[in-house]
Amino acid sequence: MSSGGGIKIPSRLPLLLTHEGVLLPGSTVRVSVDSPRNMHLVKHRLLKGTSLKSTIIGVIPNTRDPEHDTDDLPALHKIGTAGIAVQVVGSNWPKPHYTLLITGLCRFSVSSLLKERPFVLAEVEQLDKLEQYMTSATDGVTAEDGELGELSQKFYQAAVQLLGMLDMSVPVVAKFRRLLDSLPRETLPDVVASMIRTSNKEKLQVLDALSLEERFKKALPMLTRQIEGLKLLQKTRKMNPDNEKRVLSVRKGGVFPGRQFNLDEEDEDDDGDDTAALERKVHGANMPEAALRVCLKELKRLKKMPQSMPEYALTRNYLDLMVELPWSKSTKDCLDIRAARTLLDNDHYAMDKLKRRVLEYLAVRQLKTSLKGPILCFVGPPGVGKTSVGRSIARTLGREFHRIALGGVCDQSDIRGHRRTYVGSMPGRIINGLKTVGVNNPVFLLDEVDKLGKSLQGDPAAALLEVLDPEQNHSFTDHYLNVAFDLSQVLFIATANTTATIPPALLDRMEVLQVPGYTQEEKVEIAHRHLIPNQLEQHGLTPQQLHIPQDTTQDIITRYTREAGVRSLERKIGAICRAVAVKVAEGHRVTKTEALAPEGPAQHGDKAAPPEMPIVIDHIALKDILGPPLFEMEVSERLTLPGVALGLAWTPLGGEIMFVEASRMEGEGQLTLTGQLGDIMKESAHLAISWLRANAKTYQLTNMVGGPDPLEGTDIHLHFPAGAVTKDGPSAGVTIVTCLASLFSGRLVRSDVAMTGEITLRGLVLPVGGIKDKVLAAHRAGVKRVILPKRNEKDLEELPANVQADLDFVTAGNLDEVLNAAFDGGFPGIASTHTHPQLTSKL
Repeated sequence: MSSGGGIKIPSRLPLLLTHEGVLLPGSTVRVSVDSPRNMHLVKHRLLKGTSLKSTIIGVIPNTRDPEHDTDDLPALHKIGTAGIAVQVVGSNWPKPHYTLLITGLCRFSVSSLLKERPFVLAEVEQLDKLEQYMTSATDGVTAEDGELGELSQKFYQAAVQLLGMLDMSVPVVAKFRRLLDSLPRETLPDVVASMIRTSNKEKLQVLDALSLEERFKKALPMLTRQIEGLKLLQKTRKMNPDNEKRVLSVRKGGVFPGRQFNLDEEDEDDDGDDTAALERKVHGANMPEAALRVCLKELKRLKKMPQSMPEYALTRNYLDLMVELPWSKSTKDCLDIRAARTLLDNDHYAMDKLKRRVLEYLAVRQLKTSLKGPILCFVGPPGVGKTSVGRSIARTLGREFHRIALGGVCDQSDIRGHRRTYVGSMPGRIINGLKTVGVNNPVFLLDEVDKLGKSLQGDPAAALLEVLDPEQNHSFTDHYLNVAFDLSQVLFIATANTTATIPPALLDRMEVLQVPGYTQEEKVEIAHRHLIPNQLEQHGLTPQQLHIPQDTTQDIITRYTREAGVRSLERKIGAICRAVAVKVAEGHRVTKTEALAPEGPAQHGDKAAPPEMPIVIDHIALKDILGPPLFEMEVSERLTLPGVALGLAWTPLGGEIMFVEASRMEGEGQLTLTGQLGDIMKESAHLAISWLRANAKTYQLTNMVGGPDPLEGTDIHLHFPAGAVTKDGPSAGVTIVTCLASLFSGRLVRSDVAMTGEITLRGLVLPVGGIKDKVLAAHRAGVKRVILPKRNEKDLEELPANVQADLDFVTAGNLDEVLNAAFDGGFPGIASTHTHPQLTSKL
């Protein structure tokens, strides 16, 4: 490489063909290599070479390497740069390629091509001296005569001026200062042109300038343009003193694996304005001091971060969420109690307890403005309007409404959010809901809170404890936000079908309001006020086209639906509307056909005439549309033999009637229980048998051969239809006793009596739950008399007046009174029996 005339590059060089960047002498660039010839050059020359000479290659700019080895070589650019490969890095993703770090040495021209495959090898002629990049400024030519000297001095002064406008605290600027002082002036055009922001075309012009004078003339306008751009940028900053002074961004591509000054004012200003706008939003969000401190700290980090960092997007998303949250935005409540009562009555029929609670909240808000939002829980069977009444409450108060479906949620992060250290982290549903509604006092409906799951990701019901606690939710901390948010003004309404699956700690935090099923009269009223008009509108019908009398509605309720709510009723009405829509559409078609061809009436003699309007749905039409009745009033038919009694059961879907059947046959005194019974119900059956055996003489109960012990030589079989439904609970005790008493005495139980109550071994009747739902089920089934525990008498006040008027309630404190009410004419032996002895204390 060296000789008497100075340092020389090899006369034969392998050529690297590039088309994206331009390598100038004295600069360092990264080049991506993935084309066939360039890949062969790296593999066979750079990676296998062992000498310094093997790392020197020629870089030809503005020339694209063909995609296939067999393709012809394009015309090469006449001037190239000899460079030394400082680093080679290989990768297989997304496809095999190498990344080279190359430092330019000097210019050369291609004399002739020696070979084209597997890589290009050429005879080259060196055009620059290598010594000029390795000597100090004092050793180089610094005092040229004439125009070249003036150009050199002018260029140096402009470079010093550019340096004075930059921030010396930036490492790359400081290194540029050292290079400016140490390198000869004849190298400055190449070095400066590679560092300032220039296009590839301009760099090619500098590369092609072989004489030093021409090189200075090409590079000086580029340097002057950058200085003018900086002056304009500084002037803009002075006109906007609110903008914080920014450090000039620096980009890679200098003399060292270093950097290039990015003087793209437009991009810089856009980014700065964006950050400044975000900062103004942070200050204008009226967030608490603790949240503001966190936001300002994150904003300070964001300004120091390059946009290419993954954390930049995460921080930016976090700050956007923080400024979008309604820290101090709220809606004004509508506190007109009279208007609220009218609106609730128009939206929902019945539900007096729920309406009363909302009006109470409004009244207290009038007296005290800083009232915390109540946390209500509506518990009742499906289809009774729990969710829709929550939406009506929001409209009544004039608040925003947001529904959060909790059914099947089994990850506590859905409530509290994910920590920001995780990939794809998000805030929880509570914070997301607040962001969606845009106010801090909405009505949140937590739907199906009894159907929350539990998994390895935590217990969401436990996460709700903080949300639904009035003493804690003023500082609810979401894992994503990591700062406290005040939920105390939010009105939370939870809905559930049963409280049995709600954890006790969560249930304790909510005010439970029972929403019972509807009576038949209420369903008729709801159907004609809301369901029928709604279905007519959905099916494009009018009241002048379809009329459903109240008798027909009553028939649908009793014979085609048996539910606590009104969903099935609405579906049946929808089926009627669809059937009528077919008739109406056919009638329109016939009418149009006749209008188009009035001269041929004989052609339409066999076609049906348009139906008369309105179409009235009677019992016959109801059977044609909905088919045969699904439910029959079978209570009296099934109580035609001894050993059958009617009980009342409660389910999450509402109350149900339940038959208990018993039979006996010769055997060894065994008791068989069938019907998928739980342990508690089996124990109730054993209690009933024991009590009846103990009181067999009193009631003249005998076995099959007339013996005094009902079980002697007799097997008893108790069955609870329907067999596919699991049953449990203590409330069937009195029904089992009545059923067995009927079997042993041979007497029929009254066909219009239903009963419920827990029994003890001493014959007492204890209170049970779900009285209202059970009584409504008895009323739906056509029962006339209901036997209840005496201590459940208080629950009768919740029943509608018409139900109380239709039913005969018998409250019993012991089994004697139950048997007396369940059989016509009482039960034998009752008058002469139990005179309970008076007990006196001996203490």
